[in-house]
Amino acid sequence: MQDITNHTSVELGIVPTHSGFVGALVPGEAGKLPRGADGRFVVLAAVSELAARSRVRLESLQLSVFPGTDDGDLDELIVGLKDLGLRLYLVLMVGGVDPMEPADESAVVDQLLPSLEAAKRHGGAFVSSTSIEAWMAEGAVRREGAAFEAAVAQCVKVHLRACREASLAGSQINEWHFEFLRPGEFQTFTDLGRVWTLIKAANEEMGAPFFKAIIDAAHCGDSPLDIPENLDLITRIGAAGELGCFHASARTTRGCLSTDDGWAGALLTAAARTGTLRNVFVEMFRHDDEALAALRALDPGHGVDTRDGRDYTQLVADGLTDTARRLNNLKARGILQPTSPSRSSPMI
Repeated sequence: MQDITNHTSVELGIVPTHSGFVGALVPGEAGKLPRGADGRFVVLAAVSELAARSRVRLESLQLSVFPGTDDGDLDELIVGLKDLGLRLYLVLMVGGVDPMEPADESAVVDQLLPSLEAAKRHGGAFVSSTSIEAWMAEGAVRREGAAFEAAVAQCVKVHLRACREASLAGSQINEWHFEFLRPGEFQTFTDLGRVWTLIKAANEEMGAPFFKAIIDAAHCGDSPLDIPENLDLITRIGAAGELGCFHASARTTRGCLSTDDGWAGALLTAAARTGTLRNVFVEMFRHDDEALAALRALDPGHGVDTRDGRDYTQLVADGLTDTARRLNNLKARGILQPTSPSRSSPMI
């Protein structure tokens, strides 16, 4: 029963990680996406159930696309998600390569290109990625000084090359949102200020604010910067026209938003004040997801079960309710400034 209306111009959606990376999002043999006993994609069934349960209409979704995913399966899944009335934005995943290393440049581009082609076929007006550093690379060290500058330059080079080779110019994709990760997952791009340094350099080369920063409340909360430092950065990033989408996600647990210690609310308010906020996605992880065992080893807080008697579908539904209420009240208080017309392209 959808008894709550999003009265703002901000598009409200999810990242369907609550369905699980292993068993739902990560492809299996021959790149085939996981299906249930009924032959339906696991992630599609999870999103369908969430859409039916949510008290506010689910408007959009960010779908993670892994290298090697079967094109036919991906196309079928995207059509099924769009049949639910959702706008789709793709998250480009890479693995086993380091975008900061010149020796890996071609391998990174080779992993990005198929996903960019899929985004051109099916996606909205922007793509997202964490394709700026290798995830939890063994032996990785934090790059400082000249080494950091070299890492920035190489990341700029590899992503501009991907844009050229994918012929993004003239396509409906007019933004690419970068997401940094918490220390331990990444070593170098571990806070909002550091990823903004990369974004500014990339946009200077591009000649336009094409690359933007994802404001992920969980990663900001787990970064070395405190709330006031993040609020200041969000204000300045918004003024520069380089603010991307917002992830309403709880620090450390990545579960119920009641565990975020105030980060999501504070950062969402700052993003709203910029007048450039257009997309908010609720994102939660399963505390027992096989793919996240390394995160639980890094910080046992990732293994905390925050469901409090609910299943994960209801957990995300409650997060959507909370976030819709926040958006509506940000508008009621005059904090959510009018945004420019939606950048979202029509559903294809």
